[in-house]
Amino acid sequence: MPRKASIQRKTNETDIDLSLDLDGGSYTNQTGVGFLDHMLDHIGKHGRVALNVKATGDTHIDDHHTVEDVGIVLGQAIDQAVGDKRGIERYGYAVVPMDESLARVALDLSGRAALVFRVQFQSFGEDPAAIGKFDVQLIEEFFNAVAQNAKMNLHIEVPWGSNNHHIAEAIFKAFGRALRQAVAITGDEIPSTKGTL
Repeated sequence: MPRKASIQRKTNETDIDLSLDLDGGSYTNQTGVGFLDHMLDHIGKHGRVALNVKATGDTHIDDHHTVEDVGIVLGQAIDQAVGDKRGIERYGYAVVPMDESLARVALDLSGRAALVFRVQFQSFGEDPAAIGKFDVQLIEEFFNAVAQNAKMNLHIEVPWGSNNHHIAEAIFKAFGRALRQAVAITGDEIPSTKGTL
């Protein structure tokens, strides 16, 4: 069966059109938030999934609503695309170095939502941590939205790193690789002693 999802979400704050194919293809991301596009490309590339996102949002206020809502829709798409989860590996784990930074991501497509986010971004002086104009707090918001809507346990840890761009990039690459492992078809049964997920 095709493992695909297409989802549209329109609110007073954002308008999002997302398609996902867990079995691969091209990726194109245009959200109006350049750094988020770059990170979504990493999920597509390293997750070997076709991820296409087109979004507009109230970025004249800030990037928060767009980033969070893209996370919501991506989570919904993952949940829809895995279906009843028959035959999938279910668990995924990846460790990715990015220069001086290291990210560890573990996830479980359990049907239960949880996020553990152990990441310390670097602040300079009194300014909040940012990558260009991108507020790094939004990375946790994004992954919380993904975890809640994909109904996955998601653990993200960066034990060391000093460059915020490298930290973020390592996280998104590791998430892509862990997702690829978790959705891989390795059998024909539901991967749970309960018989359902």
